[in-house]
Amino acid sequence: MRLHLKICLQIILWLCFDQVLRDVSGGRRSTTASSIDVNLMFEFLLGGVVIDQDNNILLLDKEMASMRQGREFLSQINDDIPKSQSSMSLMVSSLEADRKTPLTQSEFDNLVLSMVYSAHQALVQKNRQQREAWGGMLLQLANTTVNELRGSFLFNYT
Repeated sequence: MRLHLKICLQIILWLCFDQVLRDVSGGRRSTTASSIDVNLMFEFLLGGVVIDQDNNILLLDKEMASMRQGREFLSQINDDIPKSQSSMSLMVSSLEADRKTPLTQSEFDNLVLSMVYSAHQALVQKNRQQREAWGGMLLQLANTTVNELRGSFLFNYT
């Protein structure tokens, strides 16, 4: 189960970041981040992360964590990513309410990183209800991400 979730998460990240790279190279998304930043973010996540008892995310690769970009990544993921289901729901609601304008690069990055965090939480929960709740949050975040990338939702909740 754990390996299956890790593979699924890697595929989701690859699909999201691959689309972002194509959008950036095609000029469809205004962005301040370069494609190398996206590639580094992907490398940081593939290198492995751990969540400590204070709910802070740490990179397992100490060399990457000591790089300036690694420290910036950790700052972004620890400071800007909601860590509870209720705060993630608020983020999704606010993003969906403002669907007339595309997400900024920072908003999109936070959305994708929130998916990563919720997938990890779904994996580590011992209680079945909590696993399902975090899995439901992951689906909402993925649905919002798909809507941002292609203009329509993957699932319709109405």
